[in-house]
Amino acid sequence: MTGLLGPAEIRDLAARLGVAPTKRLGQNFVHDPNTVRRIVTTAGLTAEDVVLEVGPGLGSLTLALLPAAAHVHAIEIDPVLAAALPETAARHAGPAADRLSVHRADALRVTAGQLADPAPTALVANLPYNVAVPVVLHLLAELPTLRHGLVMVQKEVADRLVAGPGSRVYGVPSVKLAWYAHVHAAGKVPPNVFWPVPNVDSGLVAFTRREPPGVGGSRERVFAVVDAAFAQRRKTLRAALAGWAGGADRAAAVLTAAGVDPRARGEALPVEQFAAIAASAPAASDRAVG
Repeated sequence: MTGLLGPAEIRDLAARLGVAPTKRLGQNFVHDPNTVRRIVTTAGLTAEDVVLEVGPGLGSLTLALLPAAAHVHAIEIDPVLAAALPETAARHAGPAADRLSVHRADALRVTAGQLADPAPTALVANLPYNVAVPVVLHLLAELPTLRHGLVMVQKEVADRLVAGPGSRVYGVPSVKLAWYAHVHAAGKVPPNVFWPVPNVDSGLVAFTRREPPGVGGSRERVFAVVDAAFAQRRKTLRAALAGWAGGADRAAAVLTAAGVDPRARGEALPVEQFAAIAASAPAASDRAVG
């Protein structure tokens, strides 16, 4: 793997483009070649994978991905960075630059149709801290071809995404990601590999898509239960789901039918039990959100 960008190249390229990282877009550019090599290796890509990268920025990770995959779709919202990325790839990636497609778009609005040729099979990205969770969930919902991925996010966000029932940080992101995929922590990344240097550590989160748990409960219905359960985290599920079910007694009946103790709290339930609750509820309780 050659032609990767170090600190000097990153700053020179940014200066040439007149680019300064902005908090509004959550931009922290990776400038350490060893870190991007580690990300690509940990992602477990094959030569047949079609990679989706969100927020490629100046191209540090993109250049490491191109030799490792069949194709790379890069989604960049910043027009200057999106326009510059093909030239950076041509300069540093050699023939592998032909594998790159750059899409100037908002990752929260991108559709499967925009990325259909070829369809992405892996998500590998240094995600902007301010939109990391909604981006991952949107892409998994929109792109059923995504089979696996590795994302770098703020360590606090990584902890929430991989948390299990009973954890202090287990919550809505944990359950919703678990609905789509098996998830695990894949390492920590120090602040000094970024420019500008953030005041937090980052974490790597790996996932492998799985069949959704349970039967009879659509994603919308399951996510509605999850949102209601954690909206009032300290309440029992009987109370927390009262608004969703049409009353506390109805909530208790649904919970009992699903084999869940009405006195339990949402933080104690794995995703399979949330799916069971959604499947046990009458259709009238379906007030889906998310």
